[in-house]
Amino acid sequence: QVQLVESGGGLVQPGGSLRLSCVASGSIFSINVMGWYRQAPGKERELVATINNYGNTNYVDSVKGRFTISRDNAKKTVYLQMNSLKPEDTAFYYCNLRNSLVNYWGQGTQVTVSS
Repeated sequence: QVQLVESGGGLVQPGGSLRLSCVASGSIFSINVMGWYRQAPGKERELVATINNYGNTNYVDSVKGRFTISRDNAKKTVYLQMNSLKPEDTAFYYCNLRNSLVNYWGQGTQVTVSS
């Protein structure tokens, strides 16, 4: 069984930065996509960014140029560097790992952008 544990969330002022981390424990397939999703109160969960094992990335338009996703395969860790944060980025952020056979979610970490 794979577990995903997120860290790095918190309260930050508009314009500030945070770095989220997600560590996968257990046996994972080498071919997979890791990513970050977020869910704000009263809204559906949405994709933020994904990265596959080749390093190819995908971002939702609202975070392009501000967020950067990266991964360290040896550490089974995915990161989300968030810069120029806006109040509308406030949400619970979830880590995801999936391939054709599995789809795992972390418990999430809260990000609040407020002055």
